[in-house]
Amino acid sequence: MQTLRYIMKRVLLAAVSLFAIITITFFLMNLMPGDPFMSEKASEENRAILIAKYGLDQPVYVQYGKYLENLVHGDMGTSYVLQKGRAVRDIITESFTVSMTLGIKALIVAVIVGIVLGCISGLMKDRLPDGIIRVITSLGISMPGYVIASTLMLVLAVNLGVLPVSYKKPGGSIMPIITLAAYPTCYLARLTRASILEVMNQDYLRTERAKGMSEFVVVFVHALKNSLIPVITYLGPLTASILTGGFVAESVFNVPGLGRYFVSSISSRDYTMIMGVTIFYSALIVLMNLVCDILYKIVDPRIKLD
Repeated sequence: MQTLRYIMKRVLLAAVSLFAIITITFFLMNLMPGDPFMSEKASEENRAILIAKYGLDQPVYVQYGKYLENLVHGDMGTSYVLQKGRAVRDIITESFTVSMTLGIKALIVAVIVGIVLGCISGLMKDRLPDGIIRVITSLGISMPGYVIASTLMLVLAVNLGVLPVSYKKPGGSIMPIITLAAYPTCYLARLTRASILEVMNQDYLRTERAKGMSEFVVVFVHALKNSLIPVITYLGPLTASILTGGFVAESVFNVPGLGRYFVSSISSRDYTMIMGVTIFYSALIVLMNLVCDILYKIVDPRIKLD
């Protein structure tokens, strides 16, 4: 019952947060100079017709009221520029399917490899494996995504020829997955290492060792479980971010996913696409954070959901 009340409370707060995000984004978007049809090779008269057709000549508060009314009925409008006349909801659904397929694979790689490397590094503190892992993770965190993507393409596709450049060919998803997983893998490894080092000298672990439990059980059952709270905290926004795709990875490897719309919709002033991807991304972050909060309780029953 307590958990249900907590979930209801969080859902209500999520709704308020989404409403605030929608409102702020809508009015900031309308502060941008120009309009979606500036790049059109059309006369001023035709531009005025297009602006009137989509109601962009009306006061902002009127546009805002109509957008909210349509949104309540599940209508996000149609794209003005990127895919003219096509429903934003259909564009997001189609492109998110591609991004989600890549994202799930990248997330699995990041979680497994990151936690394993973090455990190895933490258990072998100040030894050679720890030093190597710390150097690699430092490079992975500090290196921009476009550098990783370009390096992978140059080495694996151009020089060695072991992977195709095109995403649509067999094996074409490997380089985008590595690019998406690189930063979170390194960050999770460092986070897990720090958590392992923090809990390894706790009194309850000494007690477990005194009872004659093997070091494997002590580390991977008791220590790792209690060190996962910071990792779970990071997994919420990470999951939302990685499932919606990365603009760099999808641009470099020409992946038809959702990530490319985050920047292209702004640069083209495609108002409905800006609102659509912002709402979708925000809702996904709120949902993932709620899931992570519930996972806290599963990992550590001592945590109370208030």
